[in-house]
Amino acid sequence: MGTTLVGQLPESSLKNWLSELVHLTCCRICVRALSGTIHYHNKQYKPQKGGICVANHTSPIDVLILTMDGCYAMVGQVHGGLLGIIQRAMVKACPHVWFERSEMKDRHLVTQRLREHIADKKKLPILIFPEGTCINNTSVMMFKKGSFEIGGTIHPVAIKYNPQFGDAFWNSSKYNMVSYLLRMMTSWAIVCDVWYMPPMTREKGEDAVQFANRVKSAIAVQGGLTELPWDGGLKRAKVKDTFKEEQQKNYSKMIVGNGSLNSEAN
Repeated sequence: MGTTLVGQLPESSLKNWLSELVHLTCCRICVRALSGTIHYHNKQYKPQKGGICVANHTSPIDVLILTMDGCYAMVGQVHGGLLGIIQRAMVKACPHVWFERSEMKDRHLVTQRLREHIADKKKLPILIFPEGTCINNTSVMMFKKGSFEIGGTIHPVAIKYNPQFGDAFWNSSKYNMVSYLLRMMTSWAIVCDVWYMPPMTREKGEDAVQFANRVKSAIAVQGGLTELPWDGGLKRAKVKDTFKEEQQKNYSKMIVGNGSLNSEAN
């Protein structure tokens, strides 16, 4: 309701201030309703306006946890159901960008809008989860390169949940949003650490994929997570033959290498 009312106002500094206030208030209420205990580290590195915040992704409540400590313009996949209703309400008050990942034209429009957004240093930092899907709080998987092609300063953030008090991972193939939220609300607590990290920029001669991997490695190390090269989207899609062939080649090299070592030993 708050975002709907704020969305009726004309563009102005007052609207921006009210939008931030509504987002902060709603997120803090929601996190407290989940018995959230959040520890923020290195606040001097909080994402700045005109920058891009990238983080590992475990749960939809990642957004609530980060927005508790500051507002963001979000970029993400269009959803249906309850999450879709929330997305449509949020976009009325703040320039979030929702897109359909399967539509190529959507990707080009998103890239254009992101470039325009970061060019304005008065706008909120953009929040992106480059994995594109929720991962199970043990690993960081492949970062999509799109977030790292548009330029600007990247502000990495590592998020790690304490599984002793509740499993925050959203397995969307097993639970819908309502079921997931009920599980979260009936868990003991949501205990989480958030590490803000020094800003990173693309180095000379570095392509977008290399930059994405460098940022991913930094987040994995800071959060104590395992770094994996695989696309998190593979949990929903059929594995490509090229991926299988690559793994087969790697295993073949390992077997041949071990065979050579054994021959020398004999």
